[in-house]
Amino acid sequence: METTDKRYKAYVAILQEELVPAMGCTEPIAIAYAAAKARDVLGQTPDRVVIEASDNIIKNVKSVVVPNTGYLKGIEAAAAAGIVAGDANKVLEVLSCVDDAGRARIGDFLKNTPVQVKNTQSGFLFDIIVTVYAGSLEAAVRIAHFHTNIIRITRNGEVLFSDGNCDDVETSSLTDRSLLNVEDILDFATSVDLAHVNDLIQRQVEYNYRIAQEGINGDWGANVGSVLVKTWGDDIKIRAKAMAAAGSDARMSGCELPVVIVSGSGNQGITASVPVIEYARELGADQETLFRALVVSNLITIHQKTGIGRLSAYCGAISAGVGAGAGIAWLHGGGYEEIAHTVVNALAIVSGIICDGAKPSCAGKIAAAVEAGILGYYMYQHGQQFYGGEGIVTKGVENTIANIGRLGRDGMRETDKEIIRIMLGE
Repeated sequence: METTDKRYKAYVAILQEELVPAMGCTEPIAIAYAAAKARDVLGQTPDRVVIEASDNIIKNVKSVVVPNTGYLKGIEAAAAAGIVAGDANKVLEVLSCVDDAGRARIGDFLKNTPVQVKNTQSGFLFDIIVTVYAGSLEAAVRIAHFHTNIIRITRNGEVLFSDGNCDDVETSSLTDRSLLNVEDILDFATSVDLAHVNDLIQRQVEYNYRIAQEGINGDWGANVGSVLVKTWGDDIKIRAKAMAAAGSDARMSGCELPVVIVSGSGNQGITASVPVIEYARELGADQETLFRALVVSNLITIHQKTGIGRLSAYCGAISAGVGAGAGIAWLHGGGYEEIAHTVVNALAIVSGIICDGAKPSCAGKIAAAVEAGILGYYMYQHGQQFYGGEGIVTKGVENTIANIGRLGRDGMRETDKEIIRIMLGE
């Protein structure tokens, strides 16, 4: 693919938009970011806070630890952390500089300041509105569609900023993901000048492997990663999924190390990268081969998620585990045929695992997703595959990915609502 090709430029832009650092689960961090921004607009610490959030935000914030808060959970804690100790200029690393004094202020704020949480009625799957008050003064910040997408800022009723296309996610500032397809992704991975993506991929390798090491060596969550190794040993097929699970073990339980996200998710960022890094080390691959394999894994993950949407009842770790399987196939010298079959085989195995919010059990789902990605590749190696017409598998990798998008976006819509009702005890 030539560097002048519009697809080349789009693929570089997509990686730049997607591979960004975040500390903590991205939904509570998005609330903290909106809250810190609202405080800045207000110009002082508020005496009252109202947070409006869509069901999927509530689902993903309910059970996960907000980093740098002293292991607090929930929407109120995320907003309080952003207001009293966050730095909005750091965006998804908004809580990265919170110290002991800041943690104490967070606790005091929650004890002494009314924080009300409401459900939005916008119909957006991803919607956060944080309104802060100080006496008769008020300021509000709204984020919709994805984690850093501020679409409206107001102060005392005056609109300071408004995205005129805020009601339509497709008209957002993100690069058009419909240009993605497996064949072009592989062409791009082969031809990309690594100077255009080197810093992005290097940071992903450093950040995500570091938190995986912390997870495997420490005591985090349900310790899914270390249980896998203790039970089945350190064979590369075990180690690849164990290290990815371990990164989630740490992240879901409040580890304060940053990660590089994919499709708006740190768990997906970890899942798409750590197994590929682990296999590259086992195979003795050089840095260039690893980086190109990670381009494959990241873009195939994003490609699957484009049709599903960022938030749904379909577990995003599945998309990333399938992407990791494609990256591992690439490391073994696989081309289009090998990778297309790996993707289809893996999707046939684990599609339909539900997302019931961010929490420690995400690590177990990541392990299952990576297992499916690896199995999908080794099935092809042994001349085995799932065929079109079997369940949701259709002839052709793009058609099968389209089916998965339909399943996650449309078919599981009512499932998503029922999951949220169950989680809220309704």
